[in-house]
Amino acid sequence: MNVDRAVLSFAGLMVLLSLGLAWLHSPYWLLLTAFVGLNLLQAGFTGFCPAAIVFRRLGVKSGCAFEGRAAQG
Repeated sequence: MNVDRAVLSFAGLMVLLSLGLAWLHSPYWLLLTAFVGLNLLQAGFTGFCPAAIVFRRLGVKSGCAFEGRAAQG
């Protein structure tokens, strides 16, 4: 798995988790879904992704989407 796939997998997990928590506990958990979506949107425009930095520091091999600033962190 590379950083690109790890970021997308993590984002998908967070969206599903927040939807489940919103269904079971409180609709305010949908704010987490909105945060993940906004973060993905800004990463698409800027190439900067905090999750990519974390995965890179954890030793996940680099992918092509988050090379540069985000990969060097």
